[in-house]
Amino acid sequence: MTIRSVTDILETIAPPALQESYDNAGLLTGQQNWPCTGILCCLDAIEAVVDEAIEKNCNLVVAHHPIVFSGLKRINGKNYVERTLIRAIKHDIAIYAIHTNLDNVLHGVNGKIAEKLGLINLRILAPKERQLEKLYFFVPTEHADKVMTAIFTAGGGEIGNYRECSFSTTGKGSFLPGNNARPFTGEIGRRHEAEELKIEILYPSYLRNKILATLRENHPYEEVAYETIALNNLHQELGAGITGELPEALEESVFLQKLQAVFQLSALRHTALLGKKIRQVSICGGAGSFLTKAAINSGSDAYVTSDIKYHEFFDADGQLLLADIGHHESEQFTIELLHHILQEKIPNFAVLKTAVNTNPVHYL
Repeated sequence: MTIRSVTDILETIAPPALQESYDNAGLLTGQQNWPCTGILCCLDAIEAVVDEAIEKNCNLVVAHHPIVFSGLKRINGKNYVERTLIRAIKHDIAIYAIHTNLDNVLHGVNGKIAEKLGLINLRILAPKERQLEKLYFFVPTEHADKVMTAIFTAGGGEIGNYRECSFSTTGKGSFLPGNNARPFTGEIGRRHEAEELKIEILYPSYLRNKILATLRENHPYEEVAYETIALNNLHQELGAGITGELPEALEESVFLQKLQAVFQLSALRHTALLGKKIRQVSICGGAGSFLTKAAINSGSDAYVTSDIKYHEFFDADGQLLLADIGHHESEQFTIELLHHILQEKIPNFAVLKTAVNTNPVHYL
């Protein structure tokens, strides 16, 4: 088991290409080829967590928040970020961050919050654009099934709850092999015609290289005729926030009590009660004020997030109940999520959850 073995598992769930442009997810310290002695899952890879990893013989810390978020010009221990990095590097501790890429998948950070609240009928609140591409390729009819099956296995042809989606049309292809060609069928110097299928398959853009490599590997032709086209369609399983429904509508006060109980809150900020029941709920772990309008437009009765500023509470505009449960509180179950993902994939390996409370905010 190497560090790369572990990060490959995580990147299958939340590909790095899905992180936001401002983010810094990925391997922050350490090397991919190191043998992994154990994994410690946390929300914040601060110095105390690195010390815990050293004590528990875990040389890989998997954190939600990147300890390095912006550029560093020197590392001399003047602040907690630099001290953490020095401690990790001295003791050969690899730190891997899986941040907004885990926020942007349906069964990531927000999916875990939805699970804790018992929400059903989940969908992305603000789906991402330009995350889909379409592959067109031409293949002899008798080889079509083999090539399509390989592409489906590589992740192509998935649309929502449907798998192995494609469209094909029949036609006649022609080609004239040159002197240096090695044609699969036909003869050099003579134009050849063959019955072919034109097949169309959707895939997420981050899989482009894998899909094209699979096409070339499984296609019988020396030169594969294909096209890729970027689409503006929304990807319904990638994006920010989640909207779902409670199994039964709750009174606003009961819903707020539910939030307090589930997230173990000692404080809860929210807008004025509107005198209506809560059934549809939008959520966004971490700082989510940028999605308030999306939550309103989705028809949600409540929006649960954190880091709402004073003036941003006005954005609810009497159209929904806006609740700020705290940043750490909203994302606390991400530790459980990471632990579950890794323990399920590598059940006979040391995968631990941090015992350190990294919440920097305290309440009287």
